[in-house]
Amino acid sequence: DNTTSPHPTLDPQPSTLDSQAIYARGATDDKGQFYTHIKAAEAWSKTAGRPPVNLIFVIEGEEESGSENLEIFLEERAADLKCDVAVISDTSQYAPGIPAITYGLRGILACEIIVEGPSRDLHSGVFGGAVANPVNVLCAIVASLHDAAGRVAVEGFYEQVLPLTHEERKQFAELPFEEAAFLKELGVRGPHGEPGYSSIERRWARPTCDVNGIFGGYTGAGPKTIVPARATAKVTCRLVPDQDPAALTEAVRQHCEKHAPPGVRLKFTAQHGSPAFLVDPKSPYIAAAKRAVAKGFGKEPVLIREGGTIPVVESLKRRLGVDTLLLGWGQNTDNLHGPNEHFSLGDFHRGIKASAALWAELAKD
Repeated sequence: DNTTSPHPTLDPQPSTLDSQAIYARGATDDKGQFYTHIKAAEAWSKTAGRPPVNLIFVIEGEEESGSENLEIFLEERAADLKCDVAVISDTSQYAPGIPAITYGLRGILACEIIVEGPSRDLHSGVFGGAVANPVNVLCAIVASLHDAAGRVAVEGFYEQVLPLTHEERKQFAELPFEEAAFLKELGVRGPHGEPGYSSIERRWARPTCDVNGIFGGYTGAGPKTIVPARATAKVTCRLVPDQDPAALTEAVRQHCEKHAPPGVRLKFTAQHGSPAFLVDPKSPYIAAAKRAVAKGFGKEPVLIREGGTIPVVESLKRRLGVDTLLLGWGQNTDNLHGPNEHFSLGDFHRGIKASAALWAELAKD
């Protein structure tokens, strides 16, 4: 929940409303964006008796905890959910004043790597140098995941990568983007990543491997001279179209085992995975969405990819055989998952208009 508010006289829980935005947990991710479609259907019902297309709303509240029941629901109710296309508003505009349609998402694989050494923490003066140090070993394994140029060094990692087209690279290069401002906002001193690609391309359309957390041994104040008994790393890889999460999880496992010396035990746990998503940007559904967004926002949308993962998109394709329109009305600066999460009322109203226009545009097709 939000813990601070720019309006100290108003309670931010469950929500705070001013003349420009609503402040609440989930305001933009994703209750507020979803609500635009309900309001659009309501507007059609009040003015024309009903929307021009049949609508099925699927609402689930477990997304932040793994959506354990959603896959079961889609499987059991597939006949009731039969449709031509799905619509999800869980992405963002490209920037303020620049509406966007997201036609691609990266996939993901997640795993945990545990290195175990002695049965207990040992005195480093008595035993150091005679036994393998699990923290040292884990650091070496983590370092081996990339080469000196920054490319992922896991064997076969890039074999199935679908490359960006010339048209896509040109389109991304034409988007307004100031690298210096981007780096300043993030508080980093310079760009980093796979050689030969721009920051936008690295974030949206190239695979990555990141250590999300690493811990082991003594982490309190001051020194403690031990050889730790174990060390753990949490690792995720963002995947692009045509990469197989299961196959690459196995490749990462084999890579870690190859780099673990005989004096330790390596435990590798695969946690979850989801493939990347890509819809044809020239599809009739994208064309209908472009017309609708232009009507709602008063400006033609740009076509973008995003680097995150929305697993239900793949589930909808696999279970129902449909593509998904990813239409985001919010901004990346809306403090998603953070204090003062908010949703601009202007974007909220424009999203309602775009949603209402979308139903009419889809009815034409």
